[in-house]
Amino acid sequence: MQLELNQLSVPPGQRVLLKNVSWQMFESILDELGEGRAARISYSQGTLEIMTPLPEHENDKVIIGDFVKAILEELDIEFVSLGSTTFKNKVMVQSVEPDDCFYIKNEAAIRGKKRIDLTIDPPPDLAIEIDLTYRTQFNNYEFLKVPELWRYNGQRLQINILHNGKYVESQNSHIFSEIPLKETIPQYVEQSKIIGRNATMKAFRTWVKEQLNR
Repeated sequence: MQLELNQLSVPPGQRVLLKNVSWQMFESILDELGEGRAARISYSQGTLEIMTPLPEHENDKVIIGDFVKAILEELDIEFVSLGSTTFKNKVMVQSVEPDDCFYIKNEAAIRGKKRIDLTIDPPPDLAIEIDLTYRTQFNNYEFLKVPELWRYNGQRLQINILHNGKYVESQNSHIFSEIPLKETIPQYVEQSKIIGRNATMKAFRTWVKEQLNR
């Protein structure tokens, strides 16, 4: 008896792990699930993970992504935000779908591209994972050489910098080295749940301008 993907039901906040999945099987599964799916996919060395995010997961993802865009706009830095794009590298047998990601230093290298091929294109400069269930595995991002990975667990922002192929937790972002984001972003995320998104974004932009003018 063979299990069909449409028989799987993954409740929000839960995940399913499938072992011994070949790269060919993985790509077939991606095609079958399609791009409009709610589930998130991660693949590493034959292990496939399927996860369905919680509603609060999506809220945190959007507001933190908006914070990053606001900083980049205030700095007048060109960027590309690719959201939960599927990043694959067949040679490394790795694939991951971040909650959000940004090309910043490497923005010009992928500008205008409809498809990203990590065998020839650079990885995103920054990836963001909303990790309310402590599911994020570093392996995929380390193999794909994403320079900076943020992980937010609903209360704390963890900033991880790639150093000699492994992530090291840092007090500061290397991309935004002059702005103290580790403690401030969680505060503004919580503020958005009290006073609303627009009021929070205005307050956050004001704070960013103050930091840049120091």
